[in-house]
Amino acid sequence: MPPSWPPFPCPTKIWRDNTYATLSPTRPELSAKGKTVIVTGGGTGIGAETARNFAEAGASRIGLLGRREQPLLDTKASIEEKFPGVEVLIRPTDITDKKGVDEAFAKFVGDGKLHILVHGAAMIGPQEPIKEVDGEKFLDAVQHNIRGSFWVAQAFLRHATNDATVIEINSSAAHMSFGAVFGCYSVAKMAVFRLWEAVAAGSPELRIFHVQPGVVATDMNKEAGGVEAIGFEDHVSLPATFSLWLASPEANFLKGKFLWANWDVDELKTNAKEIEEGTRYNIGLVGWPFSDAPFKFEGTEGSKWT
Repeated sequence: MPPSWPPFPCPTKIWRDNTYATLSPTRPELSAKGKTVIVTGGGTGIGAETARNFAEAGASRIGLLGRREQPLLDTKASIEEKFPGVEVLIRPTDITDKKGVDEAFAKFVGDGKLHILVHGAAMIGPQEPIKEVDGEKFLDAVQHNIRGSFWVAQAFLRHATNDATVIEINSSAAHMSFGAVFGCYSVAKMAVFRLWEAVAAGSPELRIFHVQPGVVATDMNKEAGGVEAIGFEDHVSLPATFSLWLASPEANFLKGKFLWANWDVDELKTNAKEIEEGTRYNIGLVGWPFSDAPFKFEGTEGSKWT
């Protein structure tokens, strides 16, 4: 590797580009036995691979939501062939359509409860500088991402267990600048992060994680030129099994954090207490650990911090 490797933030000495033993769905500690799981964007790519790993880990029911029916059917068939004990339901769904999302969740969950949501559906939008981009297309794409996450979040909250898990597949574009042409996607992903952060604030018992899934050659990644532009590729199994691991009790110390699937979880675990109690891997103001700073607010006029 070149001296500057890895080219992205990496708090662990090991940078992963493929799955590894700690993330294996065969580990008893990662068992999803009896769990009900919904995956948005579940027909192809990271979503489909994630569903397959939850099936291998013993999930009893898996719901797949996506725009196109055939990829959903293909993923369903591949899971049921290998794991015949798993019930897989599909629903072609435009997640920006409230009625469609509500019906999909209600039909899948029924009178039961939802334990795990992996929310990966998104769109990039126009890739042009602000000066040149069509404003309506820019704003429509931002709204598309926010609307989809909003309706999914509301439906999830109606059906979830009190301590349910959300793995929100986000993007490094939320906290890193990738230049002028990705303004639309960056704005959208930061907004989606804040949306789910608000969900967590309103329901603090939930386990919500925000994930940069790596550089995987998905259709959306190809649209953005990711693998070719960056010069390396992560295997799809990495974000899929990373999400499975996050749904396990081992990841409790990372609740609410923004994480990269490439970070080595064994190293992260060695600093669990410090991470859990501090602001590391939060999105906030650099150099000012606000949530760690004890303070008292006094007065209504000439307000003073002490």
